[in-house]
Amino acid sequence: MSEIEKKICIIDYGSGNIGSVSNVLNKLNLNYCVSNSIEDFKNSSHFILPGVGSFGSAMKKLNQSIDIDKLEYEILNNKKPILGICVGMQLMAEFGYEFGKSKGLGWIKGNVEIIKTSGLILPHIGWNSVKVKKNNSLLNNEEKNKDFYFVNSYYFNIENNDQVIATTEYGMNFPSIISFKNIYGVQFHPEKSQKPGKKLIFDFINSN
Repeated sequence: MSEIEKKICIIDYGSGNIGSVSNVLNKLNLNYCVSNSIEDFKNSSHFILPGVGSFGSAMKKLNQSIDIDKLEYEILNNKKPILGICVGMQLMAEFGYEFGKSKGLGWIKGNVEIIKTSGLILPHIGWNSVKVKKNNSLLNNEEKNKDFYFVNSYYFNIENNDQVIATTEYGMNFPSIISFKNIYGVQFHPEKSQKPGKKLIFDFINSN
């Protein structure tokens, strides 16, 4: 797919750092829209699913704002790449256990659970290292100890360890980058992570 054909859709469902993500895409001179329109989904080559707040609240907004079946057709059938950011990544799980049990998108097997911090304060806020376990289009071994900006109290307890690309330590090691086919997720906020985050988003668009 050539550069000119690429169009990113930031999925607009009222729960995410849309302004910050848009700023990064503007700096990268990328073609994008902010939308929950089925037509825009059809006309986009890549998706970004941002997210802030709690799992249950974000999932409720997503169900109310977009046609999940139509989005899933583009992702699961047409194999368009998607990058989930923070809660946007967590929504890809089967269930989340933040303020009770909520059903997720179920694209990747596993559940979202509270970080077992061993006494450290939650939420986990600030810069932390991302340690690459296997090469991927988002990060490779040359960048295996990059720092990114986190804000999270919950983590994706993923069922298949082969889908864990990188981990971060905060009382425990938890997945900070995951990948399954055309589906990618990061627990941190690349849009707030300065140069490393900007490069990660660039690589997501241009390597997929």
